[in-house]
Amino acid sequence: MADSAFFCPLSHEGVLAVRGVDASKFLQGQLTCNMDYLSQAKATLGARCTQKGRMQSSFRVLIEGDGILLAMASELIDAQLLDLKKYAVFSKSKLTDESASWVRFGLNDGDGALVNLGLDLPQDSDSVARANDLIAIRVSPARAELWVQSGQAADVQERLAAQLPQGSLNDWLLGQIRAGIGQVFGQTREEFIPQMINLQAVGGVSFKKGCYTGQEIVARMQYLGRLKRRLYRLTLQSGDAPEPGSALFSPVHASAVGNVVVAARSASGIELLAVLQADAVENGNIRLGTPEGPNLQLCELPYTLDAKLETQR
Repeated sequence: MADSAFFCPLSHEGVLAVRGVDASKFLQGQLTCNMDYLSQAKATLGARCTQKGRMQSSFRVLIEGDGILLAMASELIDAQLLDLKKYAVFSKSKLTDESASWVRFGLNDGDGALVNLGLDLPQDSDSVARANDLIAIRVSPARAELWVQSGQAADVQERLAAQLPQGSLNDWLLGQIRAGIGQVFGQTREEFIPQMINLQAVGGVSFKKGCYTGQEIVARMQYLGRLKRRLYRLTLQSGDAPEPGSALFSPVHASAVGNVVVAARSASGIELLAVLQADAVENGNIRLGTPEGPNLQLCELPYTLDAKLETQR
């Protein structure tokens, strides 16, 4: 169903809210993305890193009412709230888990359904449309998120179901994989720096903003470093979709050469994104689980890595 029109609840993620007059200013010093880029018509991807540049979480960031909402893997929210609150003590902002206040749907080829809800969403990625207390975000070509306050969710879901078949979360994640958008889950928390999942290539890192937690490491890697691991897209002919964090091997290396970022079933097998050592990819023999495990095939990503373009935001 990933190649056809559908909608599905995004049940794997929750919503962390930062509200108050200092919300944007506070997050500007905490996140990889530029909060000044946000507007009523623009959202962005982003991440929060440790001092060593390792991502504690990654998310989609959105202005809403008197604050900022961050949608991330549900299992990350408690730890991220606890950590962020330590830095918000002297800020006029309040951090809460608003997961119960929002229901979010993923729509594939669902622009007609959005129009029927009063939302005329532009085609550009990160574009936002708002109407009737609903929010739509373009996350990649033909794919959109619909954010609904929980009190409206049952009615909106019924209206969506009248126009689109309901797909599975697997279908939605398959589209994310094909769009080349990596994500941090509980199993990969503090495993990657942003460039390892190509976050800078999809607008989730600003190199023109001021300092933020982990900024020195992230900037040094972009301008001075040689990235030894980065995101690749791969396919597997059979088996179950591996969990995030599953190890990948190359027979010519003595240890693991990477980890699965996200995986989903497809009509022909399994598709996944993984962070891999570049020298192992050059060898062209990547295995799942053990050096003798199933062989994976490399596929193209839908974008190119260009450091000059990546440093313009």
